[in-house]
Amino acid sequence: MAKREELIVGLDIGTTKIACIVGEVTSEGVDIIGIGTHPCSGLKKGVVVNIDSTVQSIQRAVEEAEHMAGVEITTVYAGIAGAHIKAFNSEGVVAIKDKEVRPGDIERVIEAAKAINIPQDREIVHVVPQEFTIDHQDGIKEPLGMAGVRLEARVHIVTASVTSAQNIIKCCTRCNLQVSDIVLEPLASAEAVLHADEKELGVALLDIGGGTSDLVVFSDGALVHTAVLPVGGHQLTNDIAIGLRTPMAEAERIKHRYGCALPSLLKEGETIEVPSVGGRAPRIMPRQVLCDILSPRVDEIFSLVKRELQKCGLEDSLASGMVVTGGSTILEGLPELAEEVLGMPVRRGVPKGVGGLAEVVRSPIYATAVGLTLYGARQQEGLYFSAREPDKRTVWKRMRSWFAEVF
Repeated sequence: MAKREELIVGLDIGTTKIACIVGEVTSEGVDIIGIGTHPCSGLKKGVVVNIDSTVQSIQRAVEEAEHMAGVEITTVYAGIAGAHIKAFNSEGVVAIKDKEVRPGDIERVIEAAKAINIPQDREIVHVVPQEFTIDHQDGIKEPLGMAGVRLEARVHIVTASVTSAQNIIKCCTRCNLQVSDIVLEPLASAEAVLHADEKELGVALLDIGGGTSDLVVFSDGALVHTAVLPVGGHQLTNDIAIGLRTPMAEAERIKHRYGCALPSLLKEGETIEVPSVGGRAPRIMPRQVLCDILSPRVDEIFSLVKRELQKCGLEDSLASGMVVTGGSTILEGLPELAEEVLGMPVRRGVPKGVGGLAEVVRSPIYATAVGLTLYGARQQEGLYFSAREPDKRTVWKRMRSWFAEVF
């Protein structure tokens, strides 16, 4: 199979599935040309707990994507998530040389903002610029070329467990894949499902994965808050398996096919067939029973989200409301129940801004994988700072492109 340098591959290493998306960079953007998915049992709450099982799942997903795209995959942008993710805001201050902001000044102020003490078992994954201040004039999005003597930068720093990041890289390496960068999964999902005007007005994105629910908040076009909640789609599946006394695999199928989070959306007399365990005959049960199992758990997830937003003081700054994405958000009635709990507009986010097999990936299930592909394309253009391998020569291009596209 041919190798093509213009290919960008996003690898979503999730708790329940591995998704591999192959994108081709064109003059009009990114075209999706290959998709591969495979169930995964080697992770728990977003963290690798079985390398061999994870490697096998990655290999299957990558092979499927390679076969569809007709190319050989050698490098990927890998997603990272889990309860070990911690984030905070930081500031840096430097004196402006020559009294005019140049690329070197921007680089130095970002480095100053990164110069914080973090434990040895953690590493910085992202440094996302929020805004700049020149001589007490704040709210500056593009400082390059401006006059002044004092430059300040506010940034959002995302850190992860060193071992968790290393295990993801190790899994990819054993599949003969080189990791171009490790990307925070909800940040990638935001790339795929959020609109620029939503980020400007203020929006929260909740990515409900298999093991965790990842929350990121944007305000004035910048990332201001990141949090991870220890509940996800696996809890919903487990509740169904216990409540209906059915195998986990069947519970997952029932969740996707018949799941409903809002009782008022059910039609009277609806029934579902529930397989039994131990070779017993399947049973016919009211769909209302399934809804009664799912509704309290979904309510709990969004109650935790509401508490997190209140704790960080951002609940009143979300003029655009919330966007929910991830595999579990395909549940019927989930956005409506979220609106009731949160008291704000909620929509279901699906990937946008891509061509090619766009209709195939137009599902919350593929939001992270598509977002990783878009992130990779934008980073190659110099739009994002990579905390892992900084490229000093392209700092000015990154900064100019970042603020031109994101804000």
